[in-house]
Amino acid sequence: WDNADFSRGVGTTFYQEFLTLNTDKPPFVRDVEAKVRRYVRSSYSAAWTLKITWEKAPAYAARTDTRKTVTYQTVLTTDGFKSYVLMMYQDGGMQWDYTRLPATNVLIGYT
Repeated sequence: WDNADFSRGVGTTFYQEFLTLNTDKPPFVRDVEAKVRRYVRSSYSAAWTLKITWEKAPAYAARTDTRKTVTYQTVLTTDGFKSYVLMMYQDGGMQWDYTRLPATNVLIGYT
């Protein structure tokens, strides 16, 4: 796990909140619900979902290399009782050169 560094003007962060309690659900939220149902094998209906996307994020410290970037997305979702996190990475995984990072024990995901 390492830090992204946007200080050199490379990369962008986007977010979008979906309040879906008692409203029509957009396709994105329906897709998130389907993923949660498939992964946990139970019924799930989202009341709130937050999508955060880091696009072309360079690794910290960006002063060393802004060419190797990564795009990834985290989705937080809850039905009001249970909450889930989906972590998705672009095809090909992490593009950062982990041999040049301050810590070499790189982890994709969370602990």
